[in-house]
Amino acid sequence: MNLDHQLKEQLRTLRLSGFLESLDLRLQQAQKDSLGYLEFFQLLLQDEVERREAKKLNVRLSRACFEEEKTLEGFDFSFNPRINAKVVRDLCRCTFIEKHEHVLLCGPSGVGKTHIAQAIGHHACRLGYDVLFAKAVKLFRILLAGRADQSWEKRMKKYLAPDLLIIDDFGPSALTALQAEDFYEIIAERYLRSSIIVTSNRPPQDWVALFPDPVMANAALDRLAHNAYHIILEGDSYCVFRSKSPPEYDGSRHLIPMHSATRI
Repeated sequence: MNLDHQLKEQLRTLRLSGFLESLDLRLQQAQKDSLGYLEFFQLLLQDEVERREAKKLNVRLSRACFEEEKTLEGFDFSFNPRINAKVVRDLCRCTFIEKHEHVLLCGPSGVGKTHIAQAIGHHACRLGYDVLFAKAVKLFRILLAGRADQSWEKRMKKYLAPDLLIIDDFGPSALTALQAEDFYEIIAERYLRSSIIVTSNRPPQDWVALFPDPVMANAALDRLAHNAYHIILEGDSYCVFRSKSPPEYDGSRHLIPMHSATRI
């Protein structure tokens, strides 16, 4: 057994085979810069830490089930100079997750709600949080199927487990009694334990009418609104804007007024 093969086997045994990816490069650097043994070893360890962190991030992103890889870097704030970019960037710091607070993103279709929600979720994944993105209609469909095959509790745990749950496009139509129960269960179980982002075409004050039972509606929405940031986006479609050349801003056009995040 030659030294190279023996080294590879030993690294595999220690689950450090990733060292081999940068070993030659670091050996060259050590020779060129006259690095000491400890400095050389620290570089190899740093490479391994970065590889493992990247792998963990890829796993979190995969589990998050994002529709697309939407990031804050990919959002064009020039769409509307009045958008409070600082508020969005502050939310991407994810301190609201540490505090078990919620975010409500409301506005007409196409103004960028889903992009911003997924961008916040992407940053949360980078910071080590577990995230799950779910279209509301699909979430309700999955839970309804769970009632039919006796797997409801198992399926519900999927929506209760992550640090951040993103429910996209809530409330396009009235909820059935079972959908209302499932939504209430998610809100109640996650209350003061973990965070939720909800996007909707309707403002929160219109959500009560979506529930068949106003008592349940108020109970759910009181918990959701408690310690929540409410962001409203209005105006033309961001999707349409992205398909055109950005217009010059003359100081008077405001395509999407975005109010500063406020607690409701």
